Amino acid sequence: MSYRIFTDSRGTEWQTWDVVPRLGERRVSERRSPIAKAAHTDRRMRTDRRVLEGQRAVLTAGMDAGWLCFEAPDEKRRLTPIPADWQRCAVQRLEQYCSQATRARRVASGFTSTNETR
Repeated sequence: MSYRIFTDSRGTEWQTWDVVPRLGERRVSERRSPIAKAAHTDRRMRTDRRVLEGQRAVLTAGMDAGWLCFEAPDEKRRLTPIPADWQRCAVQRLEQYCSQATRARRVASGFTSTNETR
């Protein structure tokens, strides 16, 4: 995983890194297709059930090759496919990539700073 920090033209600081999932995290088939739903309506009856340690997110189509993650204090974005030059391009180009990225839902980390508990 590579990592960069940059400040955009509005003064927002972004942390940027690439995410390339391991083969075991990639979806085998598109479960949202009508054919897949008809064939496997009851998850207990599915023959392709995979049991893994803990819970994990299943990647949607198009994300299996990885994405570029942009995170600011109040926003998170993802860009796919990962641009080949993102690690060494100019900040202006990185900002363009960020503006092209799709907003992503933030997942609560469960971390609470000592200031927030008071």
